[in-house]
Amino acid sequence: MDHVDPKDIRHLVVLGHPAEQSFNRSVAEAYCHTVEECGQTAILRDLYAMGFDPLLKADERPGLPGFAPSPDVRQELDLIRDCAVITLIYPLWFGMPPAIIKGYLDRVLGAGVLASELKEGSPHHFLHGKRLAIFSSSGSTRPWLEEKGHWRSLRQAFEIYLGEIFSLKGDDHLHFDAIVSNSPEQYIHENLEMLHERARTICATVLSERHARQMRLLCGERALA
Repeated sequence: MDHVDPKDIRHLVVLGHPAEQSFNRSVAEAYCHTVEECGQTAILRDLYAMGFDPLLKADERPGLPGFAPSPDVRQELDLIRDCAVITLIYPLWFGMPPAIIKGYLDRVLGAGVLASELKEGSPHHFLHGKRLAIFSSSGSTRPWLEEKGHWRSLRQAFEIYLGEIFSLKGDDHLHFDAIVSNSPEQYIHENLEMLHERARTICATVLSERHARQMRLLCGERALA
């Protein structure tokens, strides 16, 4: 059996921020750089730069006769199928991710998913077992978000819910708070260092899981020999 090639471990990095020079853009670039340093592959999808349309079309609703994803959605699905990690990077606006991120979830991750499947808890046909990582930012502080109840509601209604309905695994959410236009350069640097450490941990975890799966397969082949 072939050994695990780290380059075959792909991270789909979905960025949802309109500014080219934003902190979120720096996070996305730093994450991709760290993934590549670890020998793995990062695929950046800058939704605003791509002109991604977040609006779900009437004929894209699952369950309709002849349902088929639009060409732009099919392109994203083809990338996701080959990825081990789906990484979402976005700011919090009014306590929630930007509409373009929600639109990506509606049109891409939710493509063809029926409400009956969610109710039954059926594993997602190709997202099952992939790892979800989230890097978010806010101008307000984390304590303020928690005091107002925003943090708990966001976690429960967004990432925990996503993990459950799409059969994703992992609890990798790193939030950068008090990110404003005049944040000290040292503070930004410290946050990006935390990003590097978390990205390296994710890469190591996924690689370890891939090795473990290869070993299980190898043991199974030997048992059948």
